[in-house]
Amino acid sequence: MDKESLQLIELEMAVLVRRLTTIASKKTNGNLDRAAYLLLHQLSIKGTAGVKTLAFELQLDISTVSRQAAALEQKGYVSKSPNPLDLRAYFYQITESGKKEWMKYKQARLDKISELLSEWSDEERKNFGQLLKKFNDEIKGKI
Repeated sequence: MDKESLQLIELEMAVLVRRLTTIASKKTNGNLDRAAYLLLHQLSIKGTAGVKTLAFELQLDISTVSRQAAALEQKGYVSKSPNPLDLRAYFYQITESGKKEWMKYKQARLDKISELLSEWSDEERKNFGQLLKKFNDEIKGKI
């Protein structure tokens, strides 16, 4: 692998993480943080799920997902129902309020990304999205 390219990627990833953290800290996207957004996204796209499934899909430990789901339940963004096969476990589903908040947060993110990439060509945006997905898939496969 070309050492110069690797060094450029490493530096730019560090800068990207710093800048994304700065953007996220401004809390301009409503009442959700990234963790809540991803959990609501998972429930919205995949439907009702248990903590173990959510933990696996989000690559988090069960206790972290349980805490996040409990916080979202307190806000009324998810509801839980007992698992009929194991009454100690629960299934979570996104509520209408949760869907609205998730969509609001998602739209704010899309607006910000659109603004940031406004001078990029459609091809550049498409390639960037595909490369980000490829990179994230590579990371997921190594964790």
